Parts: sequence; structure tokens; C-alpha cells
Amino acid sequence: MTSIVLAGGRSSRLGREKSQEILGGQRLIGLVINRLSSLSDEILIVVSPRQLKSSFSLASKVKTVVDIYPNNGSLGGIYTGLVYSTSFQNLVVACDMPFLNPKLLRYMISQSSGFDGLMPRIDGHKEPLHAIYTKNCLPSMEMLLNEGNLKVKNLSNSIKVRYLDNEEIDIFDPEHLSCFNINTQIDLERARMLAEQKITDRTVMATSMRKANICL
Repeated sequence: MTSIVLAGGRSSRLGREKSQEILGGQRLIGLVINRLSSLSDEILIVVSPRQLKSSFSLASKVKTVVDIYPNNGSLGGIYTGLVYSTSFQNLVVACDMPFLNPKLLRYMISQSSGFDGLMPRIDGHKEPLHAIYTKNCLPSMEMLLNEGNLKVKNLSNSIKVRYLDNEEIDIFDPEHLSCFNINTQIDLERARMLAEQKITDRTVMATSMRKANICL
């Protein structure tokens, strides 16, 4: 299983490079890679030609690849990742998902056999940028790209997809934060607030455990 991180977007709504934003003391791209490192031996970061001078590779198994179809949205990025991947099955996420849930991702991997694609469907809303795709998807993706049909969701009309609905997702991620992504400054501020809350919760839990051990 190769992990593919889409980082070639223009970040037009935020107005600056999302992947380099700091969250909880780390760059956003670093947070994403850390969440994926236990799931894949190969991690590919798909970037646009303009990002070649940016710093992305944070570990030996992380490789940066340049979008084959620049300016063709996420569909072009996924296609590029699948072309360069050494794996038949591939986990695809966006670079602006700081709360990826490894337990949910492992469950997705366990359920992906026999399908061309697998993705969450939260309240009926598909999450194609938090999904698994096989190389079987390449011909359909190439056809859509050549037609200028760039909506990733349209890919599901021509491949065999398994969806995870709320009842399955809630077992691992009841708050649905794994699919939370950052598009605007408001999203970034919310992410920072959530990250600080998680740090506070962990500190409180660790303090409680120390006190319990002292009492014992």
C-alpha cells in the first residue's frame, strides 16, 4: 500500500501554501506524513511544477513527484500518484488533513480488497480525497482528464467503489475529523483550536495517570 499526498493545489482560498502552515508546532505536511508513516513503506507527495523548490521530503521513504496533468485539479494529482506508485492499491489523502485517523485508515485498507476504489460517505457526501484507489482506475481517470471532466466524484460512475457510511466510520472516528480539511483561514483557526484541545486533553490524561500511580 502506497500513500499518495496531494499537495499541488493553488490554495487560492487561503491565499498561501497550505502544506507549510504550522499546526501544533509542526508543518501541516509533516503532520500528514507522520499519520501515514505507519501505514505505508512508500509515501508520494504530488506537487505542481511551481512547487519544485518547496521543502516536502521529510523522511527517506517520502518521494516528491510532479503533476503529469498540472492545473487539472485533484483528479490529475491522483492520476499522477497512481502512475508513479509501485503499489497496486493506494491510499490517497490531501495535504491539508491534519487529523487523519490511522485506525479508520487501517479499516479502510482492510475493506478495500475486490474494489477499484473505497471512500467514506458522510451524511451522503463522498470523500474522494480520503480514499483508496487501485491502478485499475488509471484508464477511466485518463479518459476523464482528456475530456476535461475534472470532478473526482464522476470517477465513481466508471469504477467499482465500496463506500463507508456513517455507521462504520463512527466506530473509529465519531467526530469525522479524519476527513476535515483546511481551505480557509477560518478552517485553519478551527484546526489550531482542535489541535490545542487535543494537546490539553493528553496533558490532563497524563497528569491523572501519574496521580493514580502515586496513590497506588
